[in-house]
Parts: sequence; structure tokens; C-alpha cells
Amino acid sequence: MLRTKNNVQNSYEFVCIEDLVPKDHLVRKIDKYIDFSFIPKLVEPYYCENNGRPSIDPLVLFKMVFIGYLYGIRSERQLEREIQTNVAYRWFLGLGLADEVPDHSTISWNRRKRFNETTVFQDIFDEIVIQAETHRMVGGRVLFTDSTHLKANANKRKFTKETVKIETKEYLKDLNQAIEEDRTEHGKKPLKAKEEVIKEKEIKVSTTDPDSGYMYREGKPEGFFYLDHRTTDIKYNIVTDAHITAGNVHDSKPYIKRIERQIERFGFNVEAVALDAGYLTAPICKALQDKKIFTVIGHRRFQSVKGLFPKWKFKYDETLDFYVCPNGDQLTYSTTDRKGYRSYKSDPEKCKACSLLSKCTRSKTHQKVISRHVWESSKEWVRENRLSKSGKILYKKRKETVERSFADAKELHGLRYCRLRGRAKVEEQALLTAACQNMKKIANHLAKIG
Repeated sequence: MLRTKNNVQNSYEFVCIEDLVPKDHLVRKIDKYIDFSFIPKLVEPYYCENNGRPSIDPLVLFKMVFIGYLYGIRSERQLEREIQTNVAYRWFLGLGLADEVPDHSTISWNRRKRFNETTVFQDIFDEIVIQAETHRMVGGRVLFTDSTHLKANANKRKFTKETVKIETKEYLKDLNQAIEEDRTEHGKKPLKAKEEVIKEKEIKVSTTDPDSGYMYREGKPEGFFYLDHRTTDIKYNIVTDAHITAGNVHDSKPYIKRIERQIERFGFNVEAVALDAGYLTAPICKALQDKKIFTVIGHRRFQSVKGLFPKWKFKYDETLDFYVCPNGDQLTYSTTDRKGYRSYKSDPEKCKACSLLSKCTRSKTHQKVISRHVWESSKEWVRENRLSKSGKILYKKRKETVERSFADAKELHGLRYCRLRGRAKVEEQALLTAACQNMKKIANHLAKIG
């Protein structure tokens, strides 16, 4: 016999909220294995001691934020609604079934006012990494770094064009010294002091979010973006660094400083790093070689002029400092320019009669010229590392570590798009997303082994 049930729920039941939350629920694991006692002490300086209305417990406030990032709830208003109806969330926050959930505006006010322009979010991220270290989930010996684009909360058609000064590269002082030393070793006069020319370029600046950068890369979407530069550790893929720049900043620019920060902040003894081809620059190779860090960087092939020998066909003799062409003749040192490139030139008289001339150069003077950076030996050291057995194994790990971390952040935690505007606010989103990913890994791992 067909029966239907009356859906009116008006009965009173005596229940315990503890019994309503599944034993294996993620929030139970996080509550058990992550120590949040540092948060009240961390934010204490931002609250008045003896004036104003009693505040909402900051631990409840931040736990609400963590729920939003853990479950990819992108709206603070929606977060409030989800907590109202989710028993597990209420249990995690210490709220009873009849307790009022803090209003979403409280979260946004604290974010915009109380914790604006502070290091609170960076400090929370750092503390979670330190807890992972305590549980032996971070080794700090092998690190993987990459960047991913985050769509800015800005219309790509609303912009102005501005002329900005090109920033002086930080490694120029070391490069200039290397150039002068190289010229001295080769018996060349020091370069004359050159008046500094301020270089400028025209860029698109968003009228909605001026901190974002207009990005156009082959195979990538076009528009205003930020870049999330992220580093993960090889042991359990814990995120050890998250840093935001505008979308038009080159991947390699903040890299060395971010590695140095991790070494200083967490006491890492970095022995090896693996990076993609975007980081293959002479300054990065030189800096990492000086730090004695085994470096593996992906290779990007550049198409040589059709019909001519590629550069690798010319063998460099480091001891005697010259190149040998495919026909066995030498290209000798000529000079070192202001950009740090040495020039090696062939003998035009020999080249005229060479049977390989048409495959070597199309110069009217019949002279082949090869350039070599003063730090080229560091790039060659990186290439040798990449081709080694350990280098190949290490580079393959990238897709299982940092690339997987980005995929999870975008698919599960809402990091595909920027929720807010401004670099500092986007960095807050990146740091808290990474912190919640780390909490999840720590809690799941400890629950599994313990």
C-alpha cells in the first residue's frame, strides 16, 4: 500500500551535537591535530584591552574563514548560511544548534579594517608550516617552485595606458663586477662609465584593480591576472611559500628572495630544487650554484635559423677559452659587452673557403660570431644536472608536487579566481588557501598513522 510521510518537522528532540558529527569528518581531524592556540596570542595586539564592546572570539572568526577555504565557499555571505545549517561546522566552531552564527559582515570588517596591512595572514601560514615541521612532514631539503595565473577581479576592457619606468634588475651590481673582471682577465680596458638611461615602457593598467597586471602568453588566457608563486616540499607536498605578484611580472624575478626567506624563516637546509623552463636565466643559475644547491630547470628549445647550424654544434673549450666549429676551426674571444656577453669570432679568410659556410653563417663578411654570457658556465651546470639520472627523477616529481598543489587549490579550494581586489588581499587569499591545504594534509596524515 502506498504511503507518504508528512514532512512537517515540529517535534522536539533531545540530542547531543557531538553525536551528530561523523567520527571521520575532516573538521574532527583538523580540530584534533592542528593547534590553533597561537591565534588569540597572535591577534591580541589588534584588540583594545579595556574599551569597546566585547568582541567575537577571534578563534571562532578565523575558524569560520578556514571553513570557507577548506570547502571552497567563495562568498562570506554564503559561508554564514552554510554554517547555519551544517552541524559539523557548528561543532568545529563550538556553537550549539540554537546559537547564533556570527554575521558575515563581521568577517569582512575584520579583514578590511582590523587586520588590513598586517602580517597576520602570513604569520598564520608560517605557523602551520612550523607545525608540519614538528610532525616531520617537512624536510626543507628538496623544494619545487612554480607559478600559476589567477584571474583578477577586473574587466579586461576597462584600462588606461600608462608609461612606467623599467625597474633596475637587482643582480646588475654583481653582473657589472663580473663584466669588469672578465674584461681584465682578457686584457681589455674597463668600460667607460655610462650615463644611466631611465628606460620606460607602456603598459595597460586596470581601472578596477590597478595592482593586477595585463598578461598575454601563448597558450594562456589574455587579461588582467595575478601570479601565485608557490613552493612545496618533496616529503608530503606541504606548501612552504606562497607569494603574489602582478600577472606581468616574470616568474624568475622574486624567486631567489623567496628561497632565502624560507631558509631564514624555517631553518631549511636546501640541497636541491626543481623548476620549470621559465626560471632558466643566468642570474638564477649563478645564485643557486653559489649557494651550492643542486638545481634542475626545464629546457625550452629555441628554433635556430632554418638551414644554419644550432649553437650546440659549436663546442666550447673552457680551458683555452675558444669555440670549435663543426669544421674544426677556432672562434676566438673578441670582447665582453655591457650586457655581460662575450663575443667569439671566426677567421673570415678561413670561412670563405669552408665547404660548410652556407650552413654556418649568412654574414656578408663571412664571419661567424657566437655570444656567451659571463655566467654561462652556471647555466651549463644546470643543464648537466637536468640530464643526470637524479635530475630526471627530480624533475618528474614536479607534476606530482607543486603542479598537483595548484590543481587542488583551484579545483577544491576556489583559488581559480581572485575573490578580492588589490595585491595584499589576493595574497591573503593565496596564503589562507595554502594554509588550509596544509592543515588538511597534516590532519589526514596524522589520523592515518595514529
